Amino acid sequence: MTSLPPEADQLLPEVRAQRATKGDTDPSLPEVRAQRATKGAPESDAAPTTPDEFAGFDDLPTVANRAATHTPNAPRFDGDVSELPDRACWALQNLLTRRYISGDRQPQLWSWVAEYQDVLRGRLSELDLRLRIVDELQVAFVEQAGYDSRWGRKILKRETIHTYDAILALHLAKYVRAARDEPVLITREEIHELFAGVTNTIDRDLALFDKRIERALDKMEELEFLRKQRDDADTFVVSPVISAVMTASVITDLQRQFEQFIGSGDTGEVPPEDLADEPAERDDDAADLDNAYGENDEGDDW
Repeated sequence: MTSLPPEADQLLPEVRAQRATKGDTDPSLPEVRAQRATKGAPESDAAPTTPDEFAGFDDLPTVANRAATHTPNAPRFDGDVSELPDRACWALQNLLTRRYISGDRQPQLWSWVAEYQDVLRGRLSELDLRLRIVDELQVAFVEQAGYDSRWGRKILKRETIHTYDAILALHLAKYVRAARDEPVLITREEIHELFAGVTNTIDRDLALFDKRIERALDKMEELEFLRKQRDDADTFVVSPVISAVMTASVITDLQRQFEQFIGSGDTGEVPPEDLADEPAERDDDAADLDNAYGENDEGDDW
């Protein structure tokens, strides 16, 4: 037991008797101990506690956790009842109206598609559409899903793809797949040579024939499948995006159409997409690929 300090002998006998009864070794006066008890201070010899320096935080106003709560968006227009964030809505709109979304060309749109891809995939499925995302190329596009139902309707209505556009796209896609990760360059002259085997009865005028090839080349540039070299306007880089957009089923269908087309000169038969090639009835030799495939065909768009 610890001996009392000499000063303790000067305390009143009553206090010393009180200590002996309770086993108290605190030399403090009763008034000090009463003050400690009021403030919640310990009466034992335990180490002093850290002052409550941050007690004032309890009085600060609380802030709502945005991650835990869903704040409804402000309507974009009168009558807007969408449950999706604005960015998800804009991503959905662009997926339905663009041939594809590229991280290289549309980085902001690509980031929104990547962020909301799960909910976008669900919304597109309601329209019998599939969301295709090729992460290694940062490309996203939508394709029609086909199944047997008399109630289903084709939603995708895109720009008209001409016969020569399809033929050129077919060759470009094959080149990109064969080159794998290597860049593919092609010249204007080489593009014209791709059509050397076309001998159908419609393209007997060489000037018109070359004009149609040039229009197909322009279409590939418009779709950004071909990009001109800065130092040479007659040399093009083939975008690897075309290998993602043109799926295997699309290439198979186009290959079939191409074989029918180049063989039409020998048989004397003209493919359906080249019938009625009169300027008064239609512009150029155009035909939508859906017509080329047949009315009931459920092949992929590209």
